[in-house]
Formats: sequence, structure tokens, C-alpha cells
Amino acid sequence: MGARTGIIALALALAWPGAAAAADEPPPVLTTHSIVIAGHRLTYTAEAGRIPIRDVATGAPIGYSFYTAYRLPKRGEHRPLTFLWNGGPGLPAASVEFEGFGPRRIEQGKLVDNEDTALTDSDLVFVDPIGTGFSRAVSDNAQVAFTSIVGDVAAATEFVRVFVLRHGDEDTPLIVSGQSYGAGRAGSAGYELLKRGLKLRGIVLVSNSEGLPHYPDQERIAAAIHVGDYAVAALYYHKLPAELGTTPATARAGAERWARDVYIPAVLHRETLGASRREAIATELAKRTGLPASEIDRETLLITQGYFLGHLVPGKQPYYSDYRIIEPHHSPALDPGVRSIRHELGYPSDLPYLGVEPIENGFAPGGVYPKSVNATWRHTTIYGATDADLAAAEAAFAQKDIIGAGHFGPDLPGAAAAIALDPRVRVMVMHGAYDPLGGCSIDAELFRHLTGHDRDAIRFHCYLAGHAIYRDAPARAAYAADLRAFARTIAGDNE
Repeated sequence: MGARTGIIALALALAWPGAAAAADEPPPVLTTHSIVIAGHRLTYTAEAGRIPIRDVATGAPIGYSFYTAYRLPKRGEHRPLTFLWNGGPGLPAASVEFEGFGPRRIEQGKLVDNEDTALTDSDLVFVDPIGTGFSRAVSDNAQVAFTSIVGDVAAATEFVRVFVLRHGDEDTPLIVSGQSYGAGRAGSAGYELLKRGLKLRGIVLVSNSEGLPHYPDQERIAAAIHVGDYAVAALYYHKLPAELGTTPATARAGAERWARDVYIPAVLHRETLGASRREAIATELAKRTGLPASEIDRETLLITQGYFLGHLVPGKQPYYSDYRIIEPHHSPALDPGVRSIRHELGYPSDLPYLGVEPIENGFAPGGVYPKSVNATWRHTTIYGATDADLAAAEAAFAQKDIIGAGHFGPDLPGAAAAIALDPRVRVMVMHGAYDPLGGCSIDAELFRHLTGHDRDAIRFHCYLAGHAIYRDAPARAAYAADLRAFARTIAGDNE
């Protein structure tokens, strides 16, 4: 493993526009590796480098976005190229790569060949947004261009556009995949890539269904059908009566049936309900969620995500990304993956890899370290939003008691808009059954409301996992199988 192809790396450096102007920027490095998957050896190239994000007016770089790209040297004409982002919004792609679907995975502190890599069916590019990983803006002022919803989508779009042009992938079918916050990034960037004429063919939304089609009364219906997800969590903590389900599948199915037959109609017409009817609904809702009936709001007849998470286990706080984990929670260490980028892939950066290595490991002129991406993030979909605009949007969102963050400005076009722009686009949505931030039942209800081409273009998958689906081995294997099948479908569509 890990024979470095120095001549190719030198060629990349010489062909890299702006290399002379950015003397301190190391050129992309290309190395050759192999892994064994299901008894078969898979040889691939790894490329590690940074793409400059340039001001179109001056050509000057205002930031550099780090990536690791894994590709088969003999790939078919229609083999897809998949770009993958993590969420946060201020998280690098390292966990998606080294816990999930890169060619090597961290197991018990060591890197091993990843049986669940998606490289079998698609080339992969893991992308670190500006201010995460080895990605950096050229100045504090420049960082502002990247730390908003609208700026982040623009930068992600530009990264893919530049990568495609530099690697001659104009005719390669592209897939964009994002986890959590990154799902919205991927959906909106996918739409923008289509507008720029790129061959976007697939969008993967992981642990976030933002940007999909809407249907009438969706906010109330989604909040009500969420009882199916709550029932699965209640079952995990032995708070669900046996007659309401003894497995996650039966608990969910029973709760969804009750919701569609009884609960949703009641919520949609709750203004007309009498006291006895409200009491009956509240009593049944309590049984199916494991909460005391006294805690059900008789006026709204709804349980918010925040309330359920805070009251599911009395005296304890489940982790906001996985009902099964009680705080405090510490994510798996990713240091072996970062070391492999530096040494196995040969990327010669001594910068702290932000999101894994503390920024305080590096040098700060005057001893003042910049704030993290999340600490300076502006939740706005338009440029020019004021602090007052953002505060008002945050306050309005807080009233809903939904886990996550709201934003100022209209929703950006996402996956649904991409399908409308190009019907060849396919979308795959993936959620964990124990994820407090999302919901397999919410997805199932959305699918029931899809019509026309949307119903053919969008597919949903649910796994027995939390927000980071790949942290459960059986779920990771199923997730990988679905990713591979999706890539094969995209390849088949382009034959």
C-alpha cells in the first residue's frame, strides 16, 4: 500500500493554475494504493490537495478547500464521481471518510480495509468546507464569504465546478452527497451545478430531508406522524406497552397506522375537538411515546422534538444525535485518519486539521485564535442580512422547539428544484431510526404525498442507527449497499 507516484504529483503541480502565485500552497499529491474487499483486490489512486475558491472579478483566491479524492485507474465511461460533505455546518469530511465510506476505515484506533467503501461503484471526493479540516480562508475578512448558508452553497458549487474542470470530468455523471447540515448544502449545490451545465445526476440526503417537495398542512402532519419515530425510541427504553409493538418495525407501523387513522385528522381539526376527545388523543399519544399523559399539551396535541428528547429518560439527557446514547457523549477519535492523510497520502500540511485537531495547536499572531466556523456562522440564505434579521429568525424558530437551527430568508432551491430542472436527477434520502433530528416516519409520510415524476425520482431508506448512520455496523453495511446500488443506477442511466 501507499506507493507514492511522485512524477504524477509533479505533473499535477505544473498543470495547476496559480501554483506559482501561491508559493506556499502545496500541490495536489497523487498516490497509489490497494485494499481487499470481499476477497478481491481493489487498486485505486488517492489525491490530496486544495482547490482555490477565487474571486471571479479579480481571479484572486479568497480561500482553499481541502479534499481527498479516490479513483479507480481503469474506470468505466459512465462510472459516477461522488462528492461527499459532512454537516455541522463546521465539520470536515473526516468522519464520513474514515468511519463511513472511504477505502480505509478506523477500527479500534487503527486503519483497516473498509468492506463498506462506496469506491467499488463510484469514485469519491471527500470535501472539507472552508474553515474546517485543512481548508482555510486567506483572511478573517475573507472567511465571512463562506460562513453563511448562501455563501457556503456558493463555495460548494464552485469547488465541484473547479474540480470537474481541472480533472476533465465534464462528461462524468456527478453525485453530490451531504450528511446532516451537509444534505441541504448538497441539494442546493446540486441545483446550482445543473444551472451551470454540469452533469449532475444524483443527490444523496443523509439524516436531513431539506429541499424536498412540500405538501398541504405538512408542518402539522409531519409533527403528528413523528409519533412513529417516538414510538421506536420509547420501545428502546422499555416504555412501550407490548400490545403496541415489540420490535422497532411493529412499533413504528402501529404508531403510523394510528396517526393516519386517528391522530392526524384530530390534529388537523383540533380547533373543533371537545375536551373528552382531546383527552382520549392525549392518553393514546402518551402510551405510544412513553411520556406521562399529564405532559401532553391538550391545546396543540403535539410533542415537539426538543420536549421529547428532554423528557424521554427522566433525570438523564439523551444525545441530540442518537436517542440510545446518554450524555455526555464523545465521538470516535479520527486522529488515525488525519495521520494517514499526512503520511500515507503524502499531503504535507502542518496546519491543525480543524474539527479533529485543536486550532490552538497552531500559531496565532498576537496569541488571538479565530473563532470556529459554527461560532461565526450566519444562518441566512441571502446576502446582507443584519444581526437583527438573524435574531428575529432565530427567535421564531426557537418557538417551534425543533432540534436544529432556523434561518433568515427564503429557502434555497434544493433537491426538488433540481429534479424539476432536470428530470434525469435521482434523489436518495437516508435516515436513522434513532435520530432525534429527523424521522423515518416523517420520510414515509412525505413519500405518500409525492406525485408524478417526484415519486419515481425520490427514494427513502431507514436504518436502525442514529444520526451518524455508519456508526452501527449492520446499518453501515446496508447504507453502503444502497449507496453502491444508487451509483450503479446512475451509471446505467448514462449508458
